[in-house]
Amino acid sequence: MSIRERLSGNEAAAIAMRQINPDVVAAFPITPSTEIPQYFSTFVSNGVVDTEFVAVESEHSAMSACIGAEAAGGRAMTATSANGLSLMWEMIYIASSLRLPIVMSLVNRAVSGPLNIHNDHSDAMGVRDAGWVMLFSENNQEAYDNLLMAHRIAENPSVRLPLMVCQDGFITSHSIENIELEEDEFVKKFVGTYKPEHYLLNDKEPIAIGPLDLQAYLFEHKAQQAEAMKNAKKVILEVAEEFEKATGRKYSFFEEYRMEDAEYVIVCMNSTAGTAKYTADLLRDKGIKAGVLKIRVFRPFPAEEIAKSLSKAKAVAVLDKADGLNAVGGPLFTDVTSAMYVNDVKVPTVNYIYGIGGRDTKSDDIEKVYNDLAEIVKSGKVENPYRYLGLRRDK
Repeated sequence: MSIRERLSGNEAAAIAMRQINPDVVAAFPITPSTEIPQYFSTFVSNGVVDTEFVAVESEHSAMSACIGAEAAGGRAMTATSANGLSLMWEMIYIASSLRLPIVMSLVNRAVSGPLNIHNDHSDAMGVRDAGWVMLFSENNQEAYDNLLMAHRIAENPSVRLPLMVCQDGFITSHSIENIELEEDEFVKKFVGTYKPEHYLLNDKEPIAIGPLDLQAYLFEHKAQQAEAMKNAKKVILEVAEEFEKATGRKYSFFEEYRMEDAEYVIVCMNSTAGTAKYTADLLRDKGIKAGVLKIRVFRPFPAEEIAKSLSKAKAVAVLDKADGLNAVGGPLFTDVTSAMYVNDVKVPTVNYIYGIGGRDTKSDDIEKVYNDLAEIVKSGKVENPYRYLGLRRDK
């Protein structure tokens, strides 16, 4: 039976970690994720978990310690944000190339410089192709639920890839919301015990981890990583189906909100989806067929499924909370339009960069996007596919 509580997103993540009770948590504080290891360290000191908590000297060391723990045969977790993730960059790639199913809470924050501690998605987008499974969370409940499902996905023998659960810094990480927690025993049973097939401390099978890998094998090993990411799609759905049967909470690659007959569709991730849904409801009351496609699974990217969902729309806007700095739009936009092109879906699509550095995005901002889509449909042409939303020069 679920337990009703009121928690911040960081508290929810820490409680999920407590219930999972990993072998090792290694972490270094960075705003706005600091509270997650801080809360968890109290569980360690109070004897609520038997986790080995490693207080390291940097985020690079945090990921290094997690890699060592997983390679040795343990279950490891961590949390970070922004520049902390940037400092991990080398080890992020090593974790995935060694096929170590580490789970990390990534509390999304702008990457310096200039220094900014507030939310956008530049940290996650910086490692989007590093070989990690990436789940995004609209609210505190989703951050909690995604963490409960994370190990089941990452540790699956056909996947064996690290996984990060993303949520928006301060917007959800520090905001208190109503949430349903699961019983400790349910989580223990659902997550299960980690039993790796190969690990360094198995004296019956001496192995090397991370050896020199030159021309003869690296290509094949990278292809195996890519195949594992493809395999993750099936596993994500299987785990979500089992989770729904147990809790009643349904998850998939994405959420389709009022999409059954939608003509104007916004594609977005994380907390902005709540504002977009609210705006879509307001416009529906006025007879405007607005819909929202909220991406939950960003890696592996569900290209075919997204293209199919958008195929009946008359115009689409993709909202990116990180600029690609490439002159051709943000990361989510390029992925969505690539998916549409490859799957022969021809719908006028525009990109909006928004919310950089934590700038507020309100319902009237979202309504402006829907109005722009209506104008595109009316005129039959897209004047400029690369746009900004809420930039001061627009006022």
